[in-house]
Amino acid sequence: MSINCIRTLIEDSALTHGNKIALVHKEQNITYGELFAKVNQVAYYLKELDLPKDSRVGIYSNKGIEQVIAILAILSTDYILVPLTKLLKPEQIKYIINDCDIKCIITDKLKIENIKEIDFNGHIISYETSTKEIASFEEIYKYYNKPYFCDISGHSNAVITYSFGVSGTPKGIVISHRNLINSARVVAQYLKIEEDDVISGLLIFNLDYGLNQIFTSLYKKATLALHRFILPEDFLNHLINDKVTVIPLMPITITQIFDEDMHRLPNAELFANVKTITSSGGNVTKKMIQDCKNLFSNAAFYSMHGLTEAFRSTYLDPSQIEIRPDSIGKAIPDVELYVINKEGKECGVREVGELIHRGGYIYKGFWNAPEQNEQRFKSIQILKDVINLEGQLNDELVVASGDYVYKDEEGYFYFVSRHDDMIKTRGFRVSPLEIESVVSKNIPLIEACAVFSIENELIEEEIIMVYSSKGEIPTNEILFELKKHLASYMIPSRIIYKKSLPLVQSDKNQINKDELKRELLK
Repeated sequence: MSINCIRTLIEDSALTHGNKIALVHKEQNITYGELFAKVNQVAYYLKELDLPKDSRVGIYSNKGIEQVIAILAILSTDYILVPLTKLLKPEQIKYIINDCDIKCIITDKLKIENIKEIDFNGHIISYETSTKEIASFEEIYKYYNKPYFCDISGHSNAVITYSFGVSGTPKGIVISHRNLINSARVVAQYLKIEEDDVISGLLIFNLDYGLNQIFTSLYKKATLALHRFILPEDFLNHLINDKVTVIPLMPITITQIFDEDMHRLPNAELFANVKTITSSGGNVTKKMIQDCKNLFSNAAFYSMHGLTEAFRSTYLDPSQIEIRPDSIGKAIPDVELYVINKEGKECGVREVGELIHRGGYIYKGFWNAPEQNEQRFKSIQILKDVINLEGQLNDELVVASGDYVYKDEEGYFYFVSRHDDMIKTRGFRVSPLEIESVVSKNIPLIEACAVFSIENELIEEEIIMVYSSKGEIPTNEILFELKKHLASYMIPSRIIYKKSLPLVQSDKNQINKDELKRELLK
C-alpha cells in the first residue's frame, strides 16, 4: 500500500485511534473504528459491482455521516470519486455524468427522483432503503461483513471535481491520491492542526477546499463536526455545541453570519475554544476580519488563495491580516510563485503580471479538455528568463494561473484580476457564457444577451445580465426560466433591458461588455 493514499490514513486512524470520535453530525457520532468498518463494507460492495478500474462513481446527496463514508469508500477502491453538488440542476448533473462517464451514483432517498429524471442507466446506491431495485447502505451494513483489503497507488487518480470554465460547460479537474495527502499535510502544518481539534465541516464537498476538511481531520486524527449552513443562529449553535476549534469559511458565509443584528449575537466568551479561522474562495474585507475578531477573539485568521489547477498557492499569516488585509499573502510551503509579464520576464515590485505556480500541489489536469490543459499547464520553459534551467530539465510542468497579481516591497502578493471574464461570486466561479447559453436556448424572445459582473463587497462580484428584444420582457418571466436551468448562485441579481446592445468596433459580432459596464456604473 502506498503511503500517499487516503486509504492509508483511514487504516492508520482505525488502528491507533479506534475509540476516538471521528465524525459528529447533529445528535449522531461515529468513532474511527466504526468509520473504518462501515467504509470497508461499502467499499466491498462497490468492488462487487465489478466496474472497470478507474470507473467514475458520483455522490449526489445532502451532507451527513453517510456521505463521508461514501467518499472514503470510493477512495478505498480503484474507482474515482466525482462529487456532484446538490446546487446543480438535473441537466447540469447529466452533462457531468456524460462528460466523465459515471458508472454508479451514491445518493439519498430525496435525490433518487432527480437521478431518474435524467435517465441515468448506471448503478444507483441509496443511503436509505427505498425500493427492491436499489441497493442501500442499510442493507450493505447488514449483509456485507467480510474482511476487505485493497492496494492503491498514490499516483492513481482519486477525484474529479467540476467547476465552470470559459467554454460555458463544467470542466473536471483530476486530482490524485498523492495530491489529497499532500494537501492535508501542508494544511495541517501551517494551520497547526492538532489531534484534539474539532474542525467544522461546514463547506460542501464538491471542491477541494471542502474535501480537505475530511482529509486533514484524518491526517491528524482530529474530529470533524458536520454542519449544513441554513441560518446564522444554527451555525453559531453548532460551534458552541460541538466545541469547534477550527472553522473553514468562505467570505459569503462570513457575511451571512454577521448579517444578523450584532446585539443578538452570542457572547464572545462562548467561542473561546475557536483557535483558527480560514477563508478561501474570494476576497475578505476589513469588516469581515473585524467582525470575526470581535466574536472569535482567540482565533487566528488565515486568508488563503487557491487555483483550480492546484490545491493552494498562498496564505496570509494572521499577524499580517490587519496590516495588509488586501494581500493574498505569500506562497505556502513547497510552492514557488512568480509574476511574469507578456515577454516572460519577471515583474518588478508592484508591476502587474500573471501568477505562475511551481512546485507542490499541482493537479493532474482537466478531464477531456486538451485546450484547457494547453492553456493552463505549461512547460517549465515559461520561466526560462526567471530561473536557472541548466541541465535541460524541461519536462516539469507549472501552472499559468490566469490570475493577474503584483508583489509589494516585502514580497506579499495582491490579486488584481483574472485573464478571462470569469465571475467569482459567493465563493463560486461562474462563466458568463454558461448563463448566456441558457438564455439563447430557452428564451427565444431575447435577441441578444450580455452577462458580466460588477464589484459587490458582500458577495465579491454581482452578476448582471443586459438583453435586447423587440419589447421588454417581465423580469419575473426571465428569472423563472433561468431558475429551471441554473444553480441558484448563477442567477443574475440585476436584469436590464435595452433596445440594442453596443458592439465591439473591431468585431461587430461581439457585444461590448466594457461599454455596458461603464454605462451601468455611471
